[in-house]
Amino acid sequence: MSEHNKVLARRNIEEVWNQGKIAVIDELIAHSAIFHDPNVPGGKFAEPEGYKQFVSIYRTAFPDLHFTIHDQVAESDKVVTRWSAGGTNDGSLMGIAASHKHAIVQGVDINRYENGKIVEGWIIYDMLGLLQQLGMEPLPVAVPA
Repeated sequence: MSEHNKVLARRNIEEVWNQGKIAVIDELIAHSAIFHDPNVPGGKFAEPEGYKQFVSIYRTAFPDLHFTIHDQVAESDKVVTRWSAGGTNDGSLMGIAASHKHAIVQGVDINRYENGKIVEGWIIYDMLGLLQQLGMEPLPVAVPA
């Protein structure tokens, strides 16, 4: 089962995120799914519709968005995927105008599967680093010793 779930996790990255096949979300995400993400208001979103909105926000902000999978580990009903994603910010992001800058972010997803669909997910990525690359947040300043 673990290997099958890894295949499903790869489909999510390749088809949904890289190719923009939003309809595939209905095949991969359970109706009752919940996703935990400290970077979204309230810290979570739910169901295939919430996931579609989440993907659309980033694919609109970064039309050339591309994910690369670096590692995957599966055990029992969970798959952990370490990834990086890069793209050019040519659309608005969270109400902020496009910067037209290229950015790369690192992240980790942990997804729990039941009956071939994600039922719960934990998404961790470097939002501060992303905003800094886009010029939306100040870079840290070194303090002289």
